[in-house]
Amino acid sequence: MSVRALYPGTFDPPTNGHVDLIQRGAKLFEHLTVAILNNPVKNPLFTVEDRVEMLREVTAPLANVSVATFNGMMVDFARREGASAVLRGIRAISDYEYEFQMALMNRRLAPEIETVFLQPAGRYSFISSRMLKEVFSFGGDVTGLVPPNVLKRLRSRMTKA
Repeated sequence: MSVRALYPGTFDPPTNGHVDLIQRGAKLFEHLTVAILNNPVKNPLFTVEDRVEMLREVTAPLANVSVATFNGMMVDFARREGASAVLRGIRAISDYEYEFQMALMNRRLAPEIETVFLQPAGRYSFISSRMLKEVFSFGGDVTGLVPPNVLKRLRSRMTKA
């Protein structure tokens, strides 16, 4: 049985925790689509196009991974992509509560799509894009928490701000 999966998120910016889940998801599924939600309400640091480019650079070695964007409901996009699974990362108990509620709602909306939860590697379990941006904006060193291409763009973006 071949399973196509979707890994949705804002990825603003992509972190090594995201990359860890993408690499592991690529081993679990025939095809994994990293799906960037176009949600301007979140006031993103990077444009959707920037995030697509960063993630394509990071996932280039993974033949069964693609990057796409979507608007609206994730389950509708998953159906259009032919995905029968959604990959979600859980770092902490607080993540679990939100993700559990979302998984139940998605199951109600699309019972044919399963949610698969993975924990990132321990060394990345505390990283969130929001926290990373905040630390970086105050001059903190985020080397090793994001891929090198993302760090380069972060440095460029923050010096322009």
